[in-house]
Amino acid sequence: MSVSLLIISHNNIGESLINSANLMIKENPLTTKIISAVLESTSDELYENAASLINELDQGDGVLILTDLFGSTPSNIAHRLLEKENVSIVSGINLSMLIRIFNYPHLNLKEITKKAYSGGIDGIKINGVSSGDIE
Repeated sequence: MSVSLLIISHNNIGESLINSANLMIKENPLTTKIISAVLESTSDELYENAASLINELDQGDGVLILTDLFGSTPSNIAHRLLEKENVSIVSGINLSMLIRIFNYPHLNLKEITKKAYSGGIDGIKINGVSSGDIE
């Protein structure tokens, strides 16, 4: 068993990122489901779908939920899921984050959550402007 992954994002952001990561890694080692919040989606529909997927995905090791934008509908839906056990959330999904966690599928929920966060942060770099000029 291993941690499973649920991505909740606007439109097809999650699907696009997974497809890109799969091109680089060749195979997603984590059981993964994606929910796309589209304009027609209601919060209740999204929540019910996500709650159902959490129950399906969690095989005992937990579910890491990745969302695209903190404070947005996908993020708010994810935070409602904290009522369930074995759930962890990281907002601000990016390709670097996915590649990092795909390389560490054996980690437990707490450790893979840290890897997702560090992968996302480490993938952000500033070039051409002194970091002292940006504050």
